[in-house]
Amino acid sequence: MISRNILRKGAATLAAATMAFTLAACGGGSSDASSAGDDVTTVGFVAVGPEGDWRNANEQNIKDTFTTDAGFDLKYAPAKDLDQASQIEAFDSFVDEGVDVILLSATEATGWQDSLTRAQEAEIPVILLDRGIEPDDNSLYVTRIAPDNAAVSKSVAEWAVSAFPTGANYFVLEGPAGVSVVNERNKGWDSVMSSQPSFVKVGAQTANWSAEEAKSVTETVLKANNNNIQLIFAQNDEMGLGAAQAVQEAGLTPGTDVKIATIDGTKGALEALAAGQLSFVAEYNPLFGETALDVVQKTLAGESVPSYIQVESTTFDSPEAAKAALPDRKY
Repeated sequence: MISRNILRKGAATLAAATMAFTLAACGGGSSDASSAGDDVTTVGFVAVGPEGDWRNANEQNIKDTFTTDAGFDLKYAPAKDLDQASQIEAFDSFVDEGVDVILLSATEATGWQDSLTRAQEAEIPVILLDRGIEPDDNSLYVTRIAPDNAAVSKSVAEWAVSAFPTGANYFVLEGPAGVSVVNERNKGWDSVMSSQPSFVKVGAQTANWSAEEAKSVTETVLKANNNNIQLIFAQNDEMGLGAAQAVQEAGLTPGTDVKIATIDGTKGALEALAAGQLSFVAEYNPLFGETALDVVQKTLAGESVPSYIQVESTTFDSPEAAKAALPDRKY
């Protein structure tokens, strides 16, 4: 439940933001927050921080959207070394400070109930960006904005089935344990592969979203299996690029001897797909700042929003598709 004070604040902020955009359009606006009026909306952004190209694009998109010109004071709090304790500390500080709304991208899925309950008691709405929480109690947050991880990874598995009509030995490079997107990506992949007896899972191991770690893991796995692996599913682009390096150094040809499929759709992955180093890239669209802005405005105005808002994404299954997309790629 949102208090009347917050609703009044939201209405005032919307009016101020509208005025700021009008002034800017006429060439008479100022980049100073005062041009949007004294009553700005304070947004606490509990972020993941540096974690690869996808995360950089996502968080920069949020920063570029919640600007002073738009009537916002965005307080950016990235995790320290991806540590959840630092995120919880930042979240609780935002509650104590009395920000108007909190955006949360959680480094880990569990352990958030106490903090979310505190925010609810303080009547501060919380919006989840990208990653969900477990257990998923949507009474403690307004909505989650994210692409559908299960659907994205299911699209990768469906491509794999079509690419290997007689099956394959495969290995999965996973993100960090305990992260909701990892569980969801495993769920989507397994929903297809569980009914494919000709596909043999050699194993799965976390490489923590890292190209360097993925290269090392892949080297070990290839040696242990006498290079008898035909497919690698990397749960993000960086790990897929690291795997491609290991495949090459093992004397194999990526895309021919070993096909590598990834998730994210960053420029680096599309360049690798265009060059034949990767075989399939599923986009996980990071650019949903405008959607988050719309949700914040509606929430502070007392309007209802769905408990989950899906961000549309696409897939790239050929060098030609990658080459066509690259000129307009923003991340």
